[in-house]
Amino acid sequence: MSMKIIPYLTFNGNCREAFALYKQVLGGELFSLTFADAPEEACVPKDATYKDKILHTCLTVGDFSVMASDCPPHQPFSKIQGVSISLNVDSVAEAERLFKGLSAGGNVHMPLAKTFWAESFGMFEDRFGVGWMVNCEAKR
Repeated sequence: MSMKIIPYLTFNGNCREAFALYKQVLGGELFSLTFADAPEEACVPKDATYKDKILHTCLTVGDFSVMASDCPPHQPFSKIQGVSISLNVDSVAEAERLFKGLSAGGNVHMPLAKTFWAESFGMFEDRFGVGWMVNCEAKR
């Protein structure tokens, strides 16, 4: 049996902007569909103000993927809570690059610093409300 666990995020109309940043910082391949791309039989809301919003997107970096969409106009938006995406890297320089790129304009909860388990570890919420952890484990 083969299985992948893939986080799926929901945004309040700014999914395109968030995933443009994620692709810029993380690299990888980005696939996106808008609400306007859905066929009629999909019964997707055709609200004119929503036609260019993201119905589904997927960023794949190596073996890792994260998916997302904008919250449909007929559903109430709920902010992401209690979840962080953890990026584990091999170098302090890469940890610093990722932390700086993704945390810009967000809320840093724990600046990058050496810990008892890591050469460098930090936590933040990006400007889109998504929680992240960046971890460069100590060499053993």
